[in-house]
Amino acid sequence: MTHTAIDPGTEFDRQVRNLVERDCPASARLTPEQFTALVAPLRDLVTGIGDGTWEPDTGRVPFLLVVTREVVPIERTMARTTLRGKAEPGFVDRSFEPGALERFVAVKETCLPDRRAYLLFDIERGEEFCGAVPHDAMDTIAARGRTPLTIEEGIALITHFPGILVKNKCFSLGGSRSGDRRVPAIWISRHAPKLGWCWEGNPHTWLGMASAGSRRAAA
Repeated sequence: MTHTAIDPGTEFDRQVRNLVERDCPASARLTPEQFTALVAPLRDLVTGIGDGTWEPDTGRVPFLLVVTREVVPIERTMARTTLRGKAEPGFVDRSFEPGALERFVAVKETCLPDRRAYLLFDIERGEEFCGAVPHDAMDTIAARGRTPLTIEEGIALITHFPGILVKNKCFSLGGSRSGDRRVPAIWISRHAPKLGWCWEGNPHTWLGMASAGSRRAAA
């Protein structure tokens, strides 16, 4: 188990560089300087929280920089993910019929603070919910005052911490729904991350429910 103290400002800068190196600015039709300027105001939100204890091997991280589909389409951000130590790019499963992915939007309970970029705090991969019915897992998360992750947040999690997605500890993303019984999820397929979906009433022993404590945007 790895417990590492990291300066939050330094970690924020790493996450920005990570997105730039993965060509997120180009996908957003922005220069690296314009992209950096877009997310730079968020840095002040982490510099006051003190050194964070990072435990990605246990599925927990203090914060994530999230860039939404308003800036970069989901298909492109997903294609820039990999498993730790692997080269195969992530992908969106064909089970999403044409136009379906666009209908999976953040539920109102997430109260997204910004439509373009924001910070997500106190993230848990949620393997305690492996084997639980997704609908029940979401009820438990809500009762704790937490919120399930959206699709974009799940992609951000494996983008910044690819080692967090491992066999038998994959996760659903109940913060994005399309008005039916499907719950999006990220798991491993063909040696790469895959964005797919499962039914809200069907448990899977290898699929938990990721959640977070809060979201904040720049003033």
